[in-house]
Amino acid sequence: MRVLDNLSTGRDENLDAVRTASDRNRFEYFEGDIRSPEDCRRACLGVDYVIHEAALASVVRSVRDPSESAAVNVAGTVNIFASAREKGVRRVVLASSSSVYGDAPTLPKREDMEPRPLSPYAASKLACEEFGRVFACTLGVPIVSLRYFNVFGPRQDPNSEYAAVIPRFVTALLTGRRPVVYGDGARTRDFTYVDDVVQANLDACTRGEGRGEVLNIACGTRHSLDALLTALGRIVGRSPDPEYADERPGDVRDSMADIARAHEALGYEPRVSFEDGLRRTVEYFRSATPRSDGGR
Repeated sequence: MRVLDNLSTGRDENLDAVRTASDRNRFEYFEGDIRSPEDCRRACLGVDYVIHEAALASVVRSVRDPSESAAVNVAGTVNIFASAREKGVRRVVLASSSSVYGDAPTLPKREDMEPRPLSPYAASKLACEEFGRVFACTLGVPIVSLRYFNVFGPRQDPNSEYAAVIPRFVTALLTGRRPVVYGDGARTRDFTYVDDVVQANLDACTRGEGRGEVLNIACGTRHSLDALLTALGRIVGRSPDPEYADERPGDVRDSMADIARAHEALGYEPRVSFEDGLRRTVEYFRSATPRSDGGR
């Protein structure tokens, strides 16, 4: 296994478990950037499957700097696809996003719906899917694009300005701070635990047609941000006292996936429930977050 990362949003220590595993001699890591064609060629040399997760994955960040999102997400992805073709990679699995659906009112979101991206980040992911279809159908690189819906779990960074909502909420509750909710709290999301996403990626390496198809990866349910806070408060044992702030540009109102195509193509079934995923996430952050009472 080989990992390419520039650590612009990740942390080197997240790889410690792999380094100490029994098969650590088969693990290779080098620091590089997908904007570098040479780094991409090096990463693809001698590998069968590429799981392409690298991106600037933030709607807010993309609104502030659309050019950087396009340079990393689109140009970097084209470098990965071109390198996979040059080095004879058997398949590329692309991490796409539910944000490509935008604010289309119809629920659940199906892959045959017209995309309506609201942010540069969403537009960049849609462009990556289109490049994936072209590379698969015209240039002969088997590619599958997975549209993730609000992935959460251990090791997400809660401190970044662009942090996802669940790690922000969890650490706020654990440290006695007021969670900040952007909007009225009624926005809904299809939250997907990271273990289910990992399994979908592994299955997509060898299942499905690889003809540039796109597949939703989610739970097929939705929860409002207020309901999320209530569930987390119950698990943490602290009553939430949220602070409501203005909506952020590019945020989608409601999101929920139809996962029938992923089931048909990959045999995908979410195995970790919303509540169980939240409990596992809280357990991780409880062990990693200093308590507001000094640990008493």
